[in-house]
Amino acid sequence: MTQTLPPTSTGPTSRVDSYFKITERGSTVGTEVRGGLVTFFTMSYIIVLNPLILGFVADGSGGFLGGGAGDGSNLAKIAAATALIAGVLSILMGVVANFPIALAAGLGLNAVVAYSIAALPGMTWADAMGIVVLEGLIILVLVLTGFRTAVFRAVPVELKTAISVGIGLFIAFIGLVDSGFVRIPFSQATPVELGISGSLQGWPLLVFVVGLVLAIVLMVRKVHGAILIAIISSTVLAVIIEAVAKVGGQPQDGSNPTGWELNVPAIPASGLVKAPDFGLLGSFSLFGSFEKIGVVAVVLLVFSLLLADFFDTMGTMVAVGGEAGLLDEKGNPPRTKQILVVDSIAAAAGGASGVSSNTSYIESAAGVGDGARTGLASVVTGIAFLLATFLSPLVDMVPFEAATPALVVVGFLMVMQVSGIDWKNYEVAIPAFLTMILMPFTYSITVGIGAGFVSFVVIKLALGKVRAVHPLMWGAAALFVIYFTLGPIKTALGI
Repeated sequence: MTQTLPPTSTGPTSRVDSYFKITERGSTVGTEVRGGLVTFFTMSYIIVLNPLILGFVADGSGGFLGGGAGDGSNLAKIAAATALIAGVLSILMGVVANFPIALAAGLGLNAVVAYSIAALPGMTWADAMGIVVLEGLIILVLVLTGFRTAVFRAVPVELKTAISVGIGLFIAFIGLVDSGFVRIPFSQATPVELGISGSLQGWPLLVFVVGLVLAIVLMVRKVHGAILIAIISSTVLAVIIEAVAKVGGQPQDGSNPTGWELNVPAIPASGLVKAPDFGLLGSFSLFGSFEKIGVVAVVLLVFSLLLADFFDTMGTMVAVGGEAGLLDEKGNPPRTKQILVVDSIAAAAGGASGVSSNTSYIESAAGVGDGARTGLASVVTGIAFLLATFLSPLVDMVPFEAATPALVVVGFLMVMQVSGIDWKNYEVAIPAFLTMILMPFTYSITVGIGAGFVSFVVIKLALGKVRAVHPLMWGAAALFVIYFTLGPIKTALGI
């Protein structure tokens, strides 16, 4: 007679459940796997986009990252390293911190490295990546000494709520922009407009709209896996449309504005498997930049990267933790220190691997929106990234227009937390408002957080409530003032 094992058995599934606290957090293994895949699909664009940002910029000596002559021959090498490091670090986050956040090369940070650091006269890509490693090591020290965690805990809970809401608006805006639903008009008469000349044109936008409507309908009907179903269905629709209509991509010269934004969804002719080239790993020079641009310039560059990394991650883990219902009464996620340690290691690892600073991705909220609650989802995302080093043609099939509806839907879910702010109390309402609106308006989480911090301190000072402000908030606000005025400071120092 076969005896069924009780739920408390020490079988493989129960050990996984116990380690990741899956049942304790109200989830299941299947839900975590699904959530991890949703997160992967919403952030897999970085495998394509990171090489495009880093691969075509010549450094100060005229060289290109990964070799080549700016002809694109180096892009596969950058893509392989990007996926590898994202995979390893996402798995590390899941296993060490047990938090549903995935990591990859940071958008914005990679552009800073390419255009503001590597392109400086005399600098090489190895020198630029060395600066990224230095920033990561410094921020790791700040975590290990408890400073970074202390700053996080010093932030008032209302501002933490505002950060989460602001990021919700931000990722929804990212989804609308990356899909082409919202664009910069050719006439530049307004900052943005609907589609092309104020109307929705082209097959790719149809795919986005269908995906968004499908995700909303499935979510309203409480269908499990609504977001993942919408992504897969939209991708299939996109592949069919491309096969029939031959839409093509959008060249940089704007000659095909109704084309696909990034990936052209087509079944790869060369097959689904492609051997990766990891030759970019270890392409950094830790102290080479000091000789090329001087100590003061290096310090300022490290500071600007550090501040962005420092507070971006804080905002991301608050937003994801809030969406997952994992925050305590003070707005702090569990295992905060472990989350920050892995994120700090990611910054240094990204530089040491030649793919720029890696950081926690707000797109992880898409997986949480589909049910993920534990680090197992991050492990699944990481495994998907590792597989993508071999299955890059398959990843290339998913266009922005199929993945971005998830960001809009999750943005809505995060904005719902706005009710947690006392809007009649101007002392917290105004800083909260500035935090929320400046994230999407400036396309920067750091700027929104900085505006909230500085305005909070200024208002308390104006009201004579100096003692009501935590000393670390004063320090953080002062650092943000420096961050906001880095341009004039560099000019004054002749940098």
